[in-house]
Amino acid sequence: MFYELLASCLGRVACLIRVPSEVVKQRAQVSPSSSTFQVLSNTLYQEGIQGLYRGYKSTVLREIPFSLVQFPLWESLKDLWSWKQGHVVDSWQSATCGAFAGGFAAAVTTPLDVAKTRIMLAKAGSSNASGNVLSALHSVWRSQGLPGLFAGVVPRMTAISLGGFIFLGTYDKTRRLLL
Repeated sequence: MFYELLASCLGRVACLIRVPSEVVKQRAQVSPSSSTFQVLSNTLYQEGIQGLYRGYKSTVLREIPFSLVQFPLWESLKDLWSWKQGHVVDSWQSATCGAFAGGFAAAVTTPLDVAKTRIMLAKAGSSNASGNVLSALHSVWRSQGLPGLFAGVVPRMTAISLGGFIFLGTYDKTRRLLL
């Protein structure tokens, strides 16, 4: 389990690619009259390359706790299921454990996802644009309370549960075929 966790944390380097695409995607979603290229161009013109990486720290600060919850929980659920049935779980059972682990990790890290989104969508020069996660969380708490911190929790859990089922189930099946 340690190696999977370490690989996951190191794999967060993928944020170098994911964050700029997420910034452009989110900004395009709130500006439907602008094309993706216009959003990209405006971001680069107004904020430079830093604008594309706004939210990088908050993304990493969300991804690491997510992984620290998801992977140990996935392993524990597989161990529990294996113990209950008296043999190692099948790949579909591993996938099911992955769905539950992913959904739970998504739920508990939703406030960090909300902060990341606020930071990425903030107007340049605003307090949220500074990238301070605690400040963004405090702002949401003050204006919307607990519901604001968990805005979008159901779609986030649904998408990540589906991803956990597919990716962790596929990983388990592939690992068994190769070993």
